[in-house]
Amino acid sequence: MDKIIPDGVTLSDLKIIKNDQGDLLHCLKSSSEVYSNFGEAYFSEIKSGAIKSWKRHNQMVLNIVVPLGKIKFVIYDDRKSSSTKHQFYEVILSKDNYKRLTVSPGLWMAFKGLSKDLSMLINIANIEHDDNEVDRKSIDEIPYNWG
Repeated sequence: MDKIIPDGVTLSDLKIIKNDQGDLLHCLKSSSEVYSNFGEAYFSEIKSGAIKSWKRHNQMVLNIVVPLGKIKFVIYDDRKSSSTKHQFYEVILSKDNYKRLTVSPGLWMAFKGLSKDLSMLINIANIEHDDNEVDRKSIDEIPYNWG
């Protein structure tokens, strides 16, 4: 698997502040380099072994963090003028690999729950969700081996 990060994808280290009563996990600040605007924030759960199929946003910037469980994200680049056209980028996020995944519009993304229990992500998006700016494909339409 090629580990070249496509243009428009950023993986940012995040801070975890340890506390005996429960840790504090940073997510996104308005001063962050990748911050563009606030549209909405939402949580998405994924069950163990489940795969949420391919989605491409045409306007929305995703800022994804996984505070609970373990999730594998796969990004596919089919942009005509991209140097990473037809390549996959994969990353596993969890509290043990606590980072923020920022994905610009125009890239396909799908993800799989890897924990034995439920996993959860938060997306802090630059715009509110709009079904008219999203393209979808079934899991078979982009050939990737989920293992």
